Amino acid sequence: MFSRTSLLLRSTRRCFHDAIERRSSLDHPWKSQSILAKQQHSRAYIRSPFLHRKHGVSNVSSSSSSSSVSSLSSSSRKTGFVTWYLGMIEARPVITKAITAGVIFTCADVSSQMITLMPSDSFDPIRTLRMAAFGMLFSGPSLHFWFNFISRILPKTDIFSTLKKMLMGQTIYGPIMNSSFFSVNASLQGETAAEIVARLKRDMLPTTISGLIYWPMCDFVTFKFIPVQLQPLVSNSFSFVWTIYITYMASLKKALPDRIATDLS
Repeated sequence: MFSRTSLLLRSTRRCFHDAIERRSSLDHPWKSQSILAKQQHSRAYIRSPFLHRKHGVSNVSSSSSSSSVSSLSSSSRKTGFVTWYLGMIEARPVITKAITAGVIFTCADVSSQMITLMPSDSFDPIRTLRMAAFGMLFSGPSLHFWFNFISRILPKTDIFSTLKKMLMGQTIYGPIMNSSFFSVNASLQGETAAEIVARLKRDMLPTTISGLIYWPMCDFVTFKFIPVQLQPLVSNSFSFVWTIYITYMASLKKALPDRIATDLS
């Protein structure tokens, strides 16, 4: 009985409250429109930051995805070039190393001329062609055969074997290549045999001393840590700085033969 009475009172109260709200909206329609506008504005205000955040997230995600795609494409290009170069070394080792040496000698001579060029002098492209030809025809192929020869007779990479390789490089390969470089370059410039001998007497000793200062650490890194198929590439990379020096030495004025120097004195 009590529960039925309470339910009846609740339903009566709800009906009475609804009737008052309908009467108020009929008497004051602007209130209902204002309330509705406020509700819509409130909903729009609540919704708009979410939409803004969602739009910002989409922009950030799109920009980050585009940057990641570009970085992946650049890294894939670099990886593709390295893979292609290693494949060329395996397929055509002599030609690949010869072209690599020619490019390095070309860049080194251009750098050497830019460093030592006087304001009154002009760039010498013929000299650069001579250096490129020596790198392609002599330096690159000779390094290929030299490193293969060294790896066969001294296959280990321990400290003692590495030091022996360095000693052989400084006492055998280095002097042969330096004398060949000066001789070939001088002959291409039209110097006579006597002038070439005079040049070797003048330039070989300071060049050898400079090589003993520069090359031992380069040879240690090359023989100790680099695989034999990549040793010519690493050695040519080290020779970039060295070639700047020797191209400068080779560009010095011709030396007078002893007989002519004695006559002049």
